Amino acid sequence: MAEPPSTRIAAPGTRLPGDDAETEIGLDDRPRASLTELDEPGRHVRVFGSHAFFRLWLAQVVSATGDWLGLIAITALAAKVSAGSEGVAIGLVLAARIGPGFFLAPITGVFADRLDRRKLMVGCDIGRAAVLACLPFVDNVLGLVVASLVLEVFTLLWTPAKEATVPNLVPPERLASTNSLSLVAAYGTFPVGAGLFALLSRIAEALSDAPFASALRLDQDGLAFYVDSLTFLTAALIVATLSIPSPTAREKARSRRINLGAGIDDLKEGWQFAFLNPTVRAVNLGLATGLIGGGMLVPLGAVFSNEVLGEGEAGFGLLTFALGLGVCVGVLTVAALQSRLPKLQVFQAAVLAAGGSLLAAASMSSMGAALVLVAALGVCAGVVYVLGFTVLHESVDDALRGRIFGALYTLVRLCVLLSFLVGPVLAELLDGLSGRLVDRHVEILGVGIALPGVRLALWAAGAIIVGAGLLATWSVRGPEATAREET
Repeated sequence: MAEPPSTRIAAPGTRLPGDDAETEIGLDDRPRASLTELDEPGRHVRVFGSHAFFRLWLAQVVSATGDWLGLIAITALAAKVSAGSEGVAIGLVLAARIGPGFFLAPITGVFADRLDRRKLMVGCDIGRAAVLACLPFVDNVLGLVVASLVLEVFTLLWTPAKEATVPNLVPPERLASTNSLSLVAAYGTFPVGAGLFALLSRIAEALSDAPFASALRLDQDGLAFYVDSLTFLTAALIVATLSIPSPTAREKARSRRINLGAGIDDLKEGWQFAFLNPTVRAVNLGLATGLIGGGMLVPLGAVFSNEVLGEGEAGFGLLTFALGLGVCVGVLTVAALQSRLPKLQVFQAAVLAAGGSLLAAASMSSMGAALVLVAALGVCAGVVYVLGFTVLHESVDDALRGRIFGALYTLVRLCVLLSFLVGPVLAELLDGLSGRLVDRHVEILGVGIALPGVRLALWAAGAIIVGAGLLATWSVRGPEATAREET
């Protein structure tokens, strides 16, 4: 029996049997920026694919810088107003930034598919600017938690709308490089935000004697919130002037009145597609499940550096640097070779290689070897991120794209949180078990191998990533996927 149209992907320039000619959106028929806009000469067009995406990327850079600045400032303010319970206050504020994603990300994907995405992004940026402008006057942890919740809701609405918009602004062959640039915008702006926060402390000192400084709360945190608010207003202005084409199917969907029943149906359709379509399922398995293993490196890296490598905090800093450097190399490599890569196959291989790299790195007892292997892990992670998002952009029709990315962000958040919680607990349990059974040391062929709990936990993390790669491969090569291709 042929599968429902909502779980199939049309090949470029083709139409699946039974698809309605008016609403079917093939990969080559998706709305894009005009040819004049795409073809107009200019270095930034050659790099970014189009004027429109360049401007959207600028908006992302500005808002991401503000995001990091705001996160640092709200964390500092939480410690300041906590009355001696800094750890608890910071934990509550950060939990408020993570928690909503588990429940609201799938729902926000429905909004991204039903509403005008440009207006949605502009509204979210203005909303975040308004909340941040009020934060200098908040002097209790509860107020910070509520503000963090509201900010995260706006972010959850903005992100799938942005991801669903990207394929409509650039040619298909440029999606890998645009995803690389988006990764740079999202995470490469962290040092900019941190440096800006440090600079604002000097400005706050200079303004401390001004008569209006106290009334306007122009200390370091207050200035950071005001500047953050301006970054979101700037991003809103940039996005508001973008021309984002909308396909006929989405225009019809927007013309329908949003109601609970239709929203539930849309939500169900998105999750069914995410788990029934072999390609989308493979990407979700590779990205999300792999993060359960990869995320364990964050809480366990410092312990591994101290207990196994004997390098302490300095060693952990080197490991973190090697990981980040590897990610940059992976991202740049994909951007350079995008037109010659079989994306889905390379994605699967990169997930498997990432697991193997972590298994090998955890087996090392010297810093040099560990750095090389952690850098290799970073290369694979960069490739997985960029190609995973690119495959989703290329494979999912515009009418479903917001919900698919909403589902992905839900899975990613859940898996990262699990890794943060499970990693340290697993290391402690395995350390006790290893101590009782083998005194944390074994000899194989005359070679002594230390078996502290942190090494065993990282081996488990590597095995989880390898398992995720095997599951992703099975998803697109198994009998179910073959049957779908035949139908």
